[in-house]
Amino acid sequence: MNRSRFLTLAVSALAALGVAAPASASAAPYCGITWGSQPEVAGRADPGDDLVQDVRAGRHECFDRIVVDVAEVSGFDSWSVRYVTSVREDGSGTVVPLRGGADLQVTLGAVAHDDRGHPTYTPADRREVVDVGGYRTLRQVAWLGSFEGHTGLGIGTRARLPFRAFVLEGSSAGVDRLVIDVAHRW
Repeated sequence: MNRSRFLTLAVSALAALGVAAPASASAAPYCGITWGSQPEVAGRADPGDDLVQDVRAGRHECFDRIVVDVAEVSGFDSWSVRYVTSVREDGSGTVVPLRGGADLQVTLGAVAHDDRGHPTYTPADRREVVDVGGYRTLRQVAWLGSFEGHTGLGIGTRARLPFRAFVLEGSSAGVDRLVIDVAHRW
């Protein structure tokens, strides 16, 4: 048997046994997503006086999205998004159970009431802030409250998946948007 035929048979046999080299490290990531699952933080999640105005969700081809509208009072620049073992309400620390395999806790340096105590945003249902039924990744969005210059959301996801968080700077109306995208898969 000649040498090249032997090498061809040996490589074929190893591949059939699953002993072949691992997939190329240069394989393209899912949808080009290079995010991770580590905390995303801007500022130190300091208390703020910017005003939460709305929370909504959207579906995209490669990820599900949560958007929080924040009216700027003094410059919205403080927020935190991280996976936690259990989401807790602001102030009381009460655990808020969420549907899904993983929980994201979102803390904004913004409030959901003006300086007179009038609400700027009040969800109709604290446990179902937005309807995410039928979404591929999101399972639940819960309101954690607005307390001492912070507002919190809990996001239940299907599993601990890559996410990104960023702010889209204000429109002409001075409303910034905190955007949280959670990928459908790794």
